[in-house]
Amino acid sequence: MDRVGRVAALRRYPVKSMLGEQCDSIELSPLGVSGDRRYAVIDDATGHVATAKHPRLWSALLQCSSATGPDGVTVRMPDGRTVPIAEAAAPLSGLLGRTVHLADERAAGALLERSDPVDVLTHGTDAEIDPVLMELAKGAPGGAFVDHSPVHLISTATLDAVGVDRAEAIRYRPNIVVETKDGALPFMENDWVGAQIQLGDVVLRGTLPTPRCAVPTLKHGRSERLPGAVRYLLEHNRVEVPGSGALPCAGLYAEVVTAGTVDLGDEVRITVDVDVVERGMKI
Repeated sequence: MDRVGRVAALRRYPVKSMLGEQCDSIELSPLGVSGDRRYAVIDDATGHVATAKHPRLWSALLQCSSATGPDGVTVRMPDGRTVPIAEAAAPLSGLLGRTVHLADERAAGALLERSDPVDVLTHGTDAEIDPVLMELAKGAPGGAFVDHSPVHLISTATLDAVGVDRAEAIRYRPNIVVETKDGALPFMENDWVGAQIQLGDVVLRGTLPTPRCAVPTLKHGRSERLPGAVRYLLEHNRVEVPGSGALPCAGLYAEVVTAGTVDLGDEVRITVDVDVVERGMKI
């Protein structure tokens, strides 16, 4: 088992496609991070889950934030208003220009719309681009509105290579940011598929390199657009994703093998074959 770094940041996102909250610790179970992607905005017209993966319709969600408090989840609107989740549908409908409601459990076969990131980079966020329908959470049990697997992590080696400030790791919407050791190569997460990842007492298993849509390039709160957040991946880290072809990837999806609590500063250890480790790190 090789130590690759430590936990540098922890995040959860109570409402899908909104800004989330930093945490000192997170609880993980086979269903994922407690409180993460617990709610989603649903388009009344189509029944699809609203996400900024289709930026022409839903990029304004990234100007909202969600947080978990003693009285439940609240949504902070771009104008500074904070509303309980039960009262958020009306102001969100006004912001988005479409009638929406909030759901607290993912329906079987739930779909979202994803615009091709190359088309968004080429034609802009407001262009009329036909999105592709995707089914959520193919690698996750339970009812959370995760894209694929229950947990998502990314390394600082990858962020540094792309040129994304670590404070803006939120562009890739990870639950866990791993600060890697000196000498770590970018995109080492590609080699963690199938590996066991131990963080404190928690054990994850890598399931899939994380394919990237247009979301990292979009405005997040006060942060401006950053086309390089995906363009660099298109040039340097296209990965064959089963059933989808070669896609720009950054980070790793994972499933929970051993449940428990992950804290800031926990050591991160990886169990993989030696030759795989050597491809991902200078040792």
